[in-house]
Amino acid sequence: MKNVTVTMEESVADWARMEAARRNTSVSRLVGELLAEKMRHDDAYERAMREALEFRSYGVSTGPYLTDDELYDRGRGR
Repeated sequence: MKNVTVTMEESVADWARMEAARRNTSVSRLVGELLAEKMRHDDAYERAMREALEFRSYGVSTGPYLTDDELYDRGRGR
């Protein structure tokens, strides 16, 4: 484990102390757990985004792109 110094607003420190007491842990351990959860969440998001971008089921274009009028079916009577 690595020790670090964290600077925060007094109101945040008050909340951290109360939350740590509620969880029956130390502020240090609480901050470490919150950061670890944030890291796991961000890693999962990045992994899901990569997978989504790799999963391209749009097909391959066989001709020119549609014009705006063709795309939105403009030009037909309404």
